[in-house]
Amino acid sequence: MTPTSASPRLPAGARARAPQVLSCLETLYPDARTELVFNTPFELLVATVLSAQATDVSVNAATPALFAAYPDAHALSRATAEDIEPYIRSIGLYRGKARNLAALARLLVERHGGEVPNDFGAVVALPGAGRKTANVVLSNAYGFPAIAVDTHVGRLARRLGLSVQTNPDKVELDLQKLFPREKWVFLHHALILHGRRVCFARKPNCPGCVMADFCPKVGVEHVAV
Repeated sequence: MTPTSASPRLPAGARARAPQVLSCLETLYPDARTELVFNTPFELLVATVLSAQATDVSVNAATPALFAAYPDAHALSRATAEDIEPYIRSIGLYRGKARNLAALARLLVERHGGEVPNDFGAVVALPGAGRKTANVVLSNAYGFPAIAVDTHVGRLARRLGLSVQTNPDKVELDLQKLFPREKWVFLHHALILHGRRVCFARKPNCPGCVMADFCPKVGVEHVAV
């Protein structure tokens, strides 16, 4: 679903840079996909909720035991937050996330028969979920075309001169204007990988980046040497 809030004009040169960015990302990360480990839409939903303000590595380390104990929404709906906490204690904000997961599972059972709905509004309405979570789950589980804007995607969008926005919904809207719909899911994953491997928040590896020649490096003060 497209954000409805209006966005100011795109940065100068954004439309010319976008194809260059996409070409570089396709060369660097042809198989870009989520690094969260999951087998079902339910597992992806839980993992995505847990990944807020946490690393995918920490989530992937915790979820095998969690999913072994609670393999589906019906099983998790019978758990309390206190039951869930020991499984996710290593993840940031685990107490609040445990409460959200318990409530989320109950709503999945009550409203959707225990299945993750293939519906944006229904996913957003779940406790602990939001626009980014819905985009991640629907795009990866059901092939829904979406650009989930996390900290990496937002940072790179601004640094590459594709958006001036800080609000994730408005960044999403700008990126949707610039890239083909069939590339949205790939773009999300590839930008995340580039943010993790090259375009770091504090000292990006501009000398080692294939986009250095055309990247405007918005906001970059120090680079890796």
